[in-house]
Amino acid sequence: MAEGEPSYIDYEAFLDPEFSPASFANSLVVATNNATDTPLDLSTPLSRVLFDLQEIDTHIHTLTTKSALPLLTHTRDQTAAAGHILKAAEEQVSSVTQGYERLEKEVLQKWEVADEVRIATEKSLATVRLARAVARCLILGRQLEGQLAEVTGRGGLADGMTSPSPSRDDYRALERAAATIVSLRRMFTASGPGEEGYGLERVKVIRTLRSELLIPAENMVKSRAQQAINRFTTSAQSGYKQARDARARLGSATTILYLLSPIPKDLSSASDFQPELLLSTLQGYMHTAIMTSLNALSRSLSMLPTLEKTLTEISAKCQDLFALESILASLRPPSHPLFPPPPAPTPDAQSSQGGNMTNNLLQPLLSALDASSLPSHFWRSLASSLTSRVQEIVNRGGVSARTLRSNRDRLKKDLKECVLRGSQLPASSSDKVRIGIDSGTRGNWEREAAVMVSAVASVLDR
Repeated sequence: MAEGEPSYIDYEAFLDPEFSPASFANSLVVATNNATDTPLDLSTPLSRVLFDLQEIDTHIHTLTTKSALPLLTHTRDQTAAAGHILKAAEEQVSSVTQGYERLEKEVLQKWEVADEVRIATEKSLATVRLARAVARCLILGRQLEGQLAEVTGRGGLADGMTSPSPSRDDYRALERAAATIVSLRRMFTASGPGEEGYGLERVKVIRTLRSELLIPAENMVKSRAQQAINRFTTSAQSGYKQARDARARLGSATTILYLLSPIPKDLSSASDFQPELLLSTLQGYMHTAIMTSLNALSRSLSMLPTLEKTLTEISAKCQDLFALESILASLRPPSHPLFPPPPAPTPDAQSSQGGNMTNNLLQPLLSALDASSLPSHFWRSLASSLTSRVQEIVNRGGVSARTLRSNRDRLKKDLKECVLRGSQLPASSSDKVRIGIDSGTRGNWEREAAVMVSAVASVLDR
């Protein structure tokens, strides 16, 4: 109360945090009524509440009237202080706004322009890289056309497919064409982001180059190389020059098929590479030689007058295999642009590589055939299938079987001579140093002759 004025209102009760209007109203009703009265008298407590409100209103009016000047002065001081604070805050906000506008003009706008320049530069760089890759592919395509023209004479792929006997120079051109094809293949496989051939598949002229030039050219070069291996023979060569040309054609063909063999994506090193295309062609050549010799020998055993000629042809086929083995042993795997880069050599690795003489194209073939040499594989494969053929002739009976039994001694001798004769290099390939043969690769051919003789004798001597 101001100045200690008395008042019947209990302000402390009203200001108590635990004050409850319901409890206060209930106490007023109980204080003004008896507990036994049925009708309650609410007018008296209501008047009490109204009197209290009037008293409080009067008290507030008195306080505000007496304290009006201090209140107004305090309010004015607070308003002035708030005005000063607001003015200072507005000045700070204005300074910050001006600084942001200056930064936006000096940094943000320039950054936006620089970002646009960056995007344009990146797109221009990608365009330049793609244009260079396209130009590189077109140059390689033109180079491939020229190399094929050296073979076909008129630059057409169809003409080259029917050429009966390509010369040694043709195979050199085919070897260069194979290297060009591998370079194009490298461009097409390097198609990841940031790589040289990224985006080439979206260029129409490149798709046309691939479908109309690269794929037909690869098929033609592959077919020519396979034909060179399948037609390889030294028995028909009359002199050193012809034999040298045959070796050169075979060397070019093996290089071509080695380069065109598919490369696994997970290839870790060049030493793990297996030239599947080359190996399948050489294995096909071996299989053809074995089956042709087996069929011819089976027919001759039924008609003994033709046996001498057949054995001569079989020994010639084995001589071809002997020459093939010699040439493959002298050929090292060519460098391949699609191989992963080799690790840095250490002195120990260099010394071991210098002493390793098995790094040639013969070793993968021998590993695939699981054989020690090509002639040995030829004779053992021929012997393993010959026994059943002889048994068929004997089971049929007749003149052929009787003639075969009566001449079994001469047959054994002829088979032995055939094996020994076939296990020697032909006269046109007698330059062993030139083709890389050594005296330790022939082995004990008497053993192979014994296997061949046993294949026939095991049936005829029963």
